[in-house]
Amino acid sequence: MVSDYDEIAPFYQENGTNLVVADYRGYGASSGSPTFTTLVQDAHRLFAVVKEELSLRGFQGDLWVMGRSMGSISALELAYHYPEKMRGIIIESGFASVTRLIRHLRLPSFGINLEPIERERLPMIKKISVAALIIHGEFDTLVPLQEAKDLFAYLGSSEKELIIIPGADHNSVMLAGGKKYFEAIQKFIEKTK
Repeated sequence: MVSDYDEIAPFYQENGTNLVVADYRGYGASSGSPTFTTLVQDAHRLFAVVKEELSLRGFQGDLWVMGRSMGSISALELAYHYPEKMRGIIIESGFASVTRLIRHLRLPSFGINLEPIERERLPMIKKISVAALIIHGEFDTLVPLQEAKDLFAYLGSSEKELIIIPGADHNSVMLAGGKKYFEAIQKFIEKTK
């Protein structure tokens, strides 16, 4: 949720990084119902609004897109469609396979044909060319580490890095990673400017 970043944002700012955060539909203070389709559609809308707002404020700098967990769907979608409008993507606790994750989490999917999603998603990931940083917790049981490794392997980016945070689970990557976490992000940004 956006409110979670009230206390986290200063850590990004200390490293000279501005941060824009958004809730999914139906989460935090947002309205609506979350679906896979709206998640993808909203990513495009949000990206356009952020780009416009940055332009109105005279921002001329580079832009990186970060997606955490479910947000990896949005970040990968944007990296595929707008590679010329960003310097790179950062994926934290993300995944390559939507269907594998649904099955792993034992989410109800009766009557839903997941194969078309998979057939579209994996080739899309292979065509992503922007620089990529993937950060994942060693002991993430919600989104298993293998998903990060697969995402790293599938990405078409020639400049990519996978950082595994020792001892971290899905929700403690930043805390467990501490200085290493922020140094990895800062190094990635500096390298891809």
